[in-house]
Amino acid sequence: MVTDSPELPAPVGAGAYNVYTGVDTVDAAGADTPTAAQLGLEPPRFCAACGRRMIVQVRPDGWWAKCSRHGIVDSTDLDRYR
Repeated sequence: MVTDSPELPAPVGAGAYNVYTGVDTVDAAGADTPTAAQLGLEPPRFCAACGRRMIVQVRPDGWWAKCSRHGIVDSTDLDRYR
């Protein structure tokens, strides 16, 4: 899923839901992101656009996550955003 857009793909981009907890970001003023996720050790588990739980596969060289509504995102696709 490589695009020329400067925005992150919908499943992990800025959205209404936290990609690590699935909590609505508007309602979650004090919700904490897990420490492993803050350190970049945890792949996203929830879609940022719709809050649905994603299918996640972790590989030795990264991960991929699939939202049933918004498609697949691969960690290698996100390298250009770093």
